[in-house]
Amino acid sequence: MEEVYILGAMRTPIVGKNGPFRTVRPEVLGARVLQALQQRYDVGPLSGVIGGNAVGTGGNITRLMALLAGIGQTVPAFTVDMQCASAAAAISLAYAKIASGQGDVWLAGGMESSSLQPLRVYARQDERYGLTAKGDGCYYTAQFAPGDIAEDTMLWGAERVAAAEHISRKEQEGWALVSHARAAAAAKRGVMRDIVVPIDGWEWDDGIRERMSQRLLDRLPLLLGEGTSLTAGTACRINDGAAFALLASGNAVRQRGLHPVARILGTASLGGNPAESPRGAMAVADVLLRRHGLSYGDLQGIEFNEAFAVIDVLFARAHPECSGRYNRFGGALAYGHPYGASGGILLAHLLKSLQAAGGGRGLLAIAGAGGMGEAILVEMIA
Repeated sequence: MEEVYILGAMRTPIVGKNGPFRTVRPEVLGARVLQALQQRYDVGPLSGVIGGNAVGTGGNITRLMALLAGIGQTVPAFTVDMQCASAAAAISLAYAKIASGQGDVWLAGGMESSSLQPLRVYARQDERYGLTAKGDGCYYTAQFAPGDIAEDTMLWGAERVAAAEHISRKEQEGWALVSHARAAAAAKRGVMRDIVVPIDGWEWDDGIRERMSQRLLDRLPLLLGEGTSLTAGTACRINDGAAFALLASGNAVRQRGLHPVARILGTASLGGNPAESPRGAMAVADVLLRRHGLSYGDLQGIEFNEAFAVIDVLFARAHPECSGRYNRFGGALAYGHPYGASGGILLAHLLKSLQAAGGGRGLLAIAGAGGMGEAILVEMIA
């Protein structure tokens, strides 16, 4: 198999729904990142583009994005929908394409605009038409599992995990505080500055709260009512953003004189219980590490998508000795979670984490709606 290298990864700022990017289409966000990557890394001909997207307008939005970015018409492009895990799945597919000899240089990642998410309507003859919240067939959240079409299905998945594992509100809030503190410290030091592509003059992640405190968290109401534990502080925001990585074969690296920063050691996909989807992150990470004969102690950087703080708690309970290497610069509770782009954000942040650690191996993992999980294992090049 051909070795697969990462030349670099970049992203837009991550901003809240109906915020600074409220009129910017997701394909435009993605196109700006593709253009920035090509300007920074002069790689020559591309083999293809793979983009993740979860709540866009459909119609192979990645092809539209590639054309907007000025990528040649003969370069193929296709879209992956694995919901939250879409960008990670796109990167995994690009890895597989290169490893199997199907091209030398691929762009892969994802894009999302929750601000411009279309309202969908079931056909009148669809049995789900009258089962929507208002009985009018309109919905925002797709059906991820049989018998469940609730708009708040993801929240309930996290709540079920919290209840099953006896995870208290306070334990979740502890990780919210950690996430914001680490992200604020990273922002103050400009850790992400060189990988962020400004959009129309905006270059800041607008979700980080430098003054996040237990007092503020205590004031937040429960999202799912009495007897539950999730609040807006322990569940990620809804966001807009895009993130992509540039991957190349060993052959391209040698022949084109490229300078990669890391190589991909392997990837993994996993399915699990749709009713407890947050478990997918650690479950798929465990599978990938076992496949390579490694443990979490062998990693210098670990990035999990913290769509919910329960994901952090599950990891911290199982591997308390690794907490300092886990989401080193904060996670989605602070930055946000633009669904189809988050796997690309994780990779960009993982490379930064490993750089801060002086190199070594790192792993990213993300849970997806429907009980899915995707993980990627990388190693920095000395």
